[in-house]
Amino acid sequence: MTHDYLIEIGLEDMPAHVVTPSINQFHDKTVAFLKANHLEHGQIDRYATPRRLALLVHDLAAKQADVETDVKGPAKKIAQDADGNWTKAAIGFSRSQGMTPDDIVFKTIKGVDYVYLHKAIKGKEAAEILPGMLDVIKGLTFPTRMKWGAYDFEYIRPIHWLVSLLDDTVVPMKLLDVEAGRVTQGHRFLGKPVTLPNADAYVAALKDQFVIVEPAARKQLIREQIEQIATDHQWQIELDSDLLEEVNNLVEWPTAFAGTFDPKYLAIPEAVLITSMKDNQRYFYARDQAGKMVNAFIGVRNGNHDHLNNVIAGNEKVLTARLEDAAFFYAEDQKRSIAEDVERLKAVSFHDKISSMYDKMARTKVIAALLADQFGLTADEKADLDRAASIYKFDLVTSMVGEFPELQGIMGEHYAQLAGEKPAVAQAIAEHYAPIAADGALPQSLVGTVLAIADKLDSLMSFFAVDLIPSGSNDPYALRRQAYGIVRMIAEHDWPFALASLQPTIAKALAEALAEADQTNGLDFAAHQQELNDFMIDRAKQLLQGQKIRHDIVDAVTVRSDADIAGILDAAKLLTQPAAYSDFKPVMGALGRVLRITGKQTVTTAVDPTKFENPTEGQLHDAVTTTAKTFAAEPTEADYQALKALAKPIDAYFDATMVMADDKAVRENRLATLQQLAQLIRQFGDVSQVIVK
Repeated sequence: MTHDYLIEIGLEDMPAHVVTPSINQFHDKTVAFLKANHLEHGQIDRYATPRRLALLVHDLAAKQADVETDVKGPAKKIAQDADGNWTKAAIGFSRSQGMTPDDIVFKTIKGVDYVYLHKAIKGKEAAEILPGMLDVIKGLTFPTRMKWGAYDFEYIRPIHWLVSLLDDTVVPMKLLDVEAGRVTQGHRFLGKPVTLPNADAYVAALKDQFVIVEPAARKQLIREQIEQIATDHQWQIELDSDLLEEVNNLVEWPTAFAGTFDPKYLAIPEAVLITSMKDNQRYFYARDQAGKMVNAFIGVRNGNHDHLNNVIAGNEKVLTARLEDAAFFYAEDQKRSIAEDVERLKAVSFHDKISSMYDKMARTKVIAALLADQFGLTADEKADLDRAASIYKFDLVTSMVGEFPELQGIMGEHYAQLAGEKPAVAQAIAEHYAPIAADGALPQSLVGTVLAIADKLDSLMSFFAVDLIPSGSNDPYALRRQAYGIVRMIAEHDWPFALASLQPTIAKALAEALAEADQTNGLDFAAHQQELNDFMIDRAKQLLQGQKIRHDIVDAVTVRSDADIAGILDAAKLLTQPAAYSDFKPVMGALGRVLRITGKQTVTTAVDPTKFENPTEGQLHDAVTTTAKTFAAEPTEADYQALKALAKPIDAYFDATMVMADDKAVRENRLATLQQLAQLIRQFGDVSQVIVK
């Protein structure tokens, strides 16, 4: 016999972004609880609205399975004295198991007799175990927590009711002054409290009280309503998945509606209109069949169609006020030139320990110029990059960005276009923030990509220079995200990026630029260069791990903190494919042997062929010399094939040659040959770490 078990947490309205993660967490912790308590179960349905988190566990076992087990105790010689009497050890052991020495049996293991007790443990009833779900409820974690009343207990929002039903029976539990029962709450305005006869009545009973508890069903209803409105008005609606999810978690009984605004506001940039509607008011915007934005929006209320005209009018009024502000800010911003806004950046702090935003742009401009040379940009691209780097933060002082911070970069691009800047310059201004998330979109233009790398590199070097280095989970300035963004952009374009050599070069260039301008920056870029190198290598490792590259290959290619990022990524790819082939093991074995020997020994002598004592020495030396002439600065497929071809000469060399000869001159000559080879191998990292079986 199985049961259905319903558990519901009734709350004040939760923030929309918390609802879905919370119900998923509730589900996962409940599964863990049932598993830990050996209660078998079937499907678990998840229900969530702004005011509730609920689970319905189907086919829950009536009780734990009975368990029979043999418990091993002390050896017989310890359990009994010479006369066969039970010792304190035997008596204590049996008592600890809830039994007596009379229950003891002996078993022989490897010639030694041991005490054993056979225990039959009767499984507990589900009704006896389920009150422990209270700990699951209390154990849920949230991004923000609050207290209420006189209680010290913290939760996402105050808990107002609990439902805990095993079929038709209440499973008792109490949290603060809230006792679990069978009464749940209907819609805040439209519904009434509901007394549930049993767990299975939950969904239908709440639907009668204007609450759709299934998130998927609620979302589908919203989607259908919006699509119907779009059809009725011949509009195109972009059903943004994130917005749809957010709206879904704001309502219990959704009713979509259409509103309008004055067409004059369509003169405002689309990005502003969309932000005002989508991000600020959670409206869906509309386009006509030609793709042109129309003066309309679609919202979703938490209620029915009663008094819907009043709801529409209220939403139109709120949006109009927002758009009126936007129109005013848009007009005011255009009264100033870009040069004036750039000058105002001198009063905007980037960080109080570092500099102003104006100074940051100056540093970024120097870095961008160096990178442009390194990455091979054309003269026109360099000119566009120089101009973009000179102004790219100017929109931070505009009224529009002050009101809508999420539009920084976007408004910069728009205002740059209005001011007659070249399209490449305007685009770079918008793209320099990218990627804005770990997996966010990368800049599409070369100029935008280089500017984005330069801006992020300046942030990294500057924060490290003033000892503001991420530690543990602490990363208030999102430096890990910025560093990972750089790695992704370098990987996308396969550009050379050896930070170990780049940092001193940048520091020197900055010092020269400041000296020319009769300024100083006070930033000690030499303070944490190694830490920043390691920090960037860790981000390269993160990228490779995300690509499911074998961990040993990742460790092998990232061992050098002075390595070129693109070279690291290339090396990992070049080692990954051959790893599946039969000849990979002998090749890695031969190359790894060279690294292990040379890693412990260092010589400064040049190779002297006259000291060779067998033909394999000359053969290997000639092969290494020839290979070195064609070896690229960073790993290539040809380089790997060249090293692969050296595997047999290496094996032959070691078969015929004892490297650590007694004669010092001979020994050092042999080590010198291997050091030359090791230098080539290390282009791919420490391949001795690659696991071959």
